[in-house]
Amino acid sequence: MRNLVDWLIAQGISSGSIEQIMEGLGPRLLALGYPIARASIAMPSIDPMQRGYSVAWAPDLGVSIDSQGHDDAGQAMFERSPIFHLLANDLLYGRWRLPTDGPDTFPLFDDLAALGATDYVIRLAEFPGEIAIGGVGFSLAANAVEGFSDEQIAGIAQFMPALALACYRVATTRLATDMLAVYTGTRTSGRILSGQTRRGDGTSIDAAILFADLKNFTSLNERWPAERIIGWLNEHFEAIAGPVEACGGEILKFMGDSLLAIFPSELDDPSAACGRALSAALDAVKGNEELNASRAALGESQLLVDVALHVGEVFYGNIGASRRLDFTAIGRAVNEVARIEKIADVVECSVLASAPFAATLATIGFESAGYFKLKGVEEPMEVYAWKGIVEH
Repeated sequence: MRNLVDWLIAQGISSGSIEQIMEGLGPRLLALGYPIARASIAMPSIDPMQRGYSVAWAPDLGVSIDSQGHDDAGQAMFERSPIFHLLANDLLYGRWRLPTDGPDTFPLFDDLAALGATDYVIRLAEFPGEIAIGGVGFSLAANAVEGFSDEQIAGIAQFMPALALACYRVATTRLATDMLAVYTGTRTSGRILSGQTRRGDGTSIDAAILFADLKNFTSLNERWPAERIIGWLNEHFEAIAGPVEACGGEILKFMGDSLLAIFPSELDDPSAACGRALSAALDAVKGNEELNASRAALGESQLLVDVALHVGEVFYGNIGASRRLDFTAIGRAVNEVARIEKIADVVECSVLASAPFAATLATIGFESAGYFKLKGVEEPMEVYAWKGIVEH
């Protein structure tokens, strides 16, 4: 047991995932004589896509992962779990003989009984209250007729603090990595976590730039409650952001009803970046049209989108105040792409591009819409309108 505790502490320093800990813990407990049918580590999450997850291990099946969403089904699953029972009754420990049909039975017990489980033990450990991840649950199901011995039950209490510390370290690292990616994007979060955290840290890069703006959004605020509008806005941003990310773009920020994304050039090949940006733009417009069609069928308001595309050098890094930074892209090209979008209604086209962008692709899909004086830009710029037909 001393060796197991030492191993768990080492995992707290070196392990990269709960799965890795579980993969090593299960066989070690088996070697110590625990008659394991199934072992599991369960933790809550603040991920926007899931409320919690569990990592299970079984001798014949190895590691498996299960997660619960934030929807009604996920909530119902959680309320039918042993962990919910313990939390609702202010308990940190529970034990049930299996099979059971008493008042405290749970759907999980039927699954375990089907595996030949005879005994189920779960212990919770609470984490400090400064983060939303409140703690960790560790459970064991035995397949021996007599279940777990008193010595084995005591052993769980002995190694649980080390297991909780290891899970806490992994969970907080995952929290920092995953949530930073949610708020800043995967590429940007990687730069931040690698140490680019000082104001001015960054570099000049060549990139294709995409700027999307939802039309007539302001007028909706005068006719609909904020909750309804936020729901619509999120749906449209999902329709736009999905293609951007699928095509390798990095969404830098949402600005009210607008979105800014970059597609960094790879291997000094701007045409590849521009091609990905164009594909994202066309798919975004198509997805937005489909969303509007479904909303029109319900008699609800629709939001059109205009997309502007440009290519050029941008500064990609930290700007802002010393204690409140924004990792984003700035530069002449960023200003210009936002100005190009403003003339979409003038040329009656939802996808516009600068002359350098259109020239980089050398495609017949763009046609010159003329030269325009853009606000804040000294020389008139030639703007191209997308007239091509894309096969999907």
